Amino acid sequence: MLVLQKPIVNVERGTVMVRKVTLRQMGGSVGATLPKDIADRLHVAPGDEVFIVETDQGVLITPYDPTFDKAMAAYRRGAKKYRNALRQLAK
Repeated sequence: MLVLQKPIVNVERGTVMVRKVTLRQMGGSVGATLPKDIADRLHVAPGDEVFIVETDQGVLITPYDPTFDKAMAAYRRGAKKYRNALRQLAK
């Protein structure tokens, strides 16, 4: 069973978006099909990559790389610390 980390709340309707999907055998793997409205809302299409994150509450499927924020924070620290050197390199 796929479980989102937190239920999606539709602000316009004030409802919680909960979907049940059936897992199917796909070769040597197990797969799930996203309903079209969820795929549209996540801006994903066939062939796109998504990230599967195991949490204490279940599985989170997201189109966003969960390590990206950490990488950007490291970049910002380095860019701030070495801004003069980076400025010289950019010339």
